[in-house]
Amino acid sequence: MLRTQNKLVRFGGRVALLLAALWLMAFGALADISKSVARFAEDSFPETRQAVEEISASGVDHVAELLEALGAGRLFVDPETKTVYYRDASGKAHLAATGAEVSSAPAKLDTVRVNNRIRSDVANAVGALTLRATDPARRIAAAEALFKSRDASALEALDAAIKVEKDARVAKKFAEARAAILLARDATSRQERLEAVETLRARGDPSAAAVLRGLPASADAETRSLAANAIAAIEQRQKIIGYVQNVWYGFSLGSVLLLAAIGLAITFGVMGVINMAHGEMVMLGAYTTFVVQEVFRAYAPAYMGWSLPIALPMAFLFTGLVGIAIERGIIRFLYGRPLETLLATWGVSLILQQAVRTIFGPTNREVTAPSYMSGAFDFMGLSITWGRMWIILFTLVLFAALLVALKATPLGLQMRAVTQNRRMASSMGIRTPFVDAMTFGFGSGLAGLAGVALSQIDNVSPNLGQTYIIDSFMVVVFGGVGNLWGTLVSAFALGVANKFMEPMAGAVLAKIFILVLLILFIQKRPRGLFALKGRAVEA
Repeated sequence: MLRTQNKLVRFGGRVALLLAALWLMAFGALADISKSVARFAEDSFPETRQAVEEISASGVDHVAELLEALGAGRLFVDPETKTVYYRDASGKAHLAATGAEVSSAPAKLDTVRVNNRIRSDVANAVGALTLRATDPARRIAAAEALFKSRDASALEALDAAIKVEKDARVAKKFAEARAAILLARDATSRQERLEAVETLRARGDPSAAAVLRGLPASADAETRSLAANAIAAIEQRQKIIGYVQNVWYGFSLGSVLLLAAIGLAITFGVMGVINMAHGEMVMLGAYTTFVVQEVFRAYAPAYMGWSLPIALPMAFLFTGLVGIAIERGIIRFLYGRPLETLLATWGVSLILQQAVRTIFGPTNREVTAPSYMSGAFDFMGLSITWGRMWIILFTLVLFAALLVALKATPLGLQMRAVTQNRRMASSMGIRTPFVDAMTFGFGSGLAGLAGVALSQIDNVSPNLGQTYIIDSFMVVVFGGVGNLWGTLVSAFALGVANKFMEPMAGAVLAKIFILVLLILFIQKRPRGLFALKGRAVEA
């Protein structure tokens, strides 16, 4: 029994000693950071730099938030009591020494002054502190900050972080930051420099090339030779990436042209109508998106992400009905008179533009992109925006659905029959006036869908349609009137050609040059790339 009591006494003593040690450690850390924080009240740049160095090495929990506040101009001193406060990103006040939130800070506070050197120190310190953050994105951001600053004082913390890092992406970024720091130091060994050059060569971006160009004078001849080869390899890779990036931009532009022209290809191919109001159907689709989004903003702001999916069928139905009204009210009286049809539809386009100006005003309207269409991501060196990628996917899905509709639905089969031989289709019992109305409405509805997509990448204004009407006709004529596959090929071909010519000639001259080439091409092949087959077409 006595032995058991002695064990309990010894165990209790050990616990007491442990608690006392922990208390002393906490008190010591508090005393250390309190002394360092007091330096901020001196209003001296050297004292502030010393405080940043001491605080960043203290290991206190709120250090990163405190230093971020200093860099952002949210660190303050009470001129009477010399107490230092900071405000977090949400505006709440905290004591700088403890991080404890205060209900109200004094009304009169002086902002702690910083200069560029202190901002650089703060950025490096915050970067080193976030190397152990739980969020991988924050660790990657810290690694990129160290890669840019190449602060040798963070090398020890970086090496420690590399040893415990489990995420392969983050570990790669850490290794690249370490390589940049090693190459910037004079004290780096030859073997470490050679390994660092290989690491940056594998990174392969302009930032890596810039680091390799800045080798210190102490670098040996072999390292410089290896760095020169790495720079040449990076430049070659960047040139290839530039070509691929232009192809991507061309496909992005081509998807926009295809969206704008696909409805025109159907109406022009089936009815032979030169519809100068087609661009205004695109514009009405964009304004439908704006109206739907405003309704969501007013009555269901929590569901704003659904505004775009809801706008798609709404724009198709609205512009389709407008197209049917135009065909039934004007165009059906002008079949066989192409010049009068052109003038009439041009007049309709002016009326629609003025109507939109009267209702919505002449200024641009803002259409907010949903979260899933915002931002960009990097893919093997290519910068790809989510908005453009979704538009390309939407265009391809729409094109596939249109092919299915033309081949597997009664209306689609009737439209194809009228396209190939209107008289024969009429003699077989197909109501060609009904097909004309539905075709014009269908083509206008597709233009409305194009307007929904374009509202995410272009200004929504009364002149939106005029931007794309000429390009739409170019795509249709180049691909072959009424041929959807020709429209697809010509849209992407013109988009890629435009993007490759723009760096050499500029945007305007590139369009003029392509237009001239298109005119010369039409002289040789008047029916375009893919001419329709049919007795009426060939007659």
